[in-house]
This record gives sequence, structure tokens and C-alpha cells, in this order.
Amino acid sequence: MNQPEEQADTTMPMVVYVLYLASLLIGITALVGVIIAYVNRSSAPEWLEQHYRFQIRTFWIGLLYAFVGAVTSVILIGWLILLFTLVWFIIRCVKGMMFLNKREAPTDPASWMFG
Repeated sequence: MNQPEEQADTTMPMVVYVLYLASLLIGITALVGVIIAYVNRSSAPEWLEQHYRFQIRTFWIGLLYAFVGAVTSVILIGWLILLFTLVWFIIRCVKGMMFLNKREAPTDPASWMFG
């Protein structure tokens, strides 16, 4: 059952963003965050559902970028890809938090770039 927009609780989406950022220091928290996003997305109002979609895509696309960077790190381009992934990840999380604080959906949750 979806809640009215003005009564929607933004706590869990914010927790996911914080867990993602914490994963930069403690890697496992991103996994916890994506599980929370998967569990909560079906019961959320549409604008929060878009945040969960954005968070889930951030996890999987970030994992793909990191994998490509790790594989290509034997040649120097991989280190640039890993650096890009780090910056990309931080920007997506911060932008998501900004939209969440304004109680708005991300502008393009399906984007592969910064959203």
C-alpha cells in the first residue's frame, strides 16, 4: 500500500544512500543498502520507488564499472576507470540525497551517468 506523498517516510532511502557512501570505507555496506532498496521499493510511493530504482542501478552499474576498472588495471587505463567510478558513485549518492531532501524523484533514474 503506497503512502500519500506528503506522509512518505524518507528514512530508508536515506539509509541506503548513507550505506553506499559508507561502502567507500567498509565495502559490505553497499550490499546491505541494495538489499534494503530491493525490499522497500514495492511498498514505497512512486517518487520514493524512483529513488530505490536509482539506488539499485547505482549499485549494479557501479559494480560493473569497478569490475571493468579492476580487469583493465593491468594496463593503466583501469586506474582511470576506477577513479571515474569512485567520483561517479559519490556524485550519484549526493545527487540522490539532494533530491530526497527536496522530496523529489531523481530526474533520470535510468541514467548510466550521474542521474
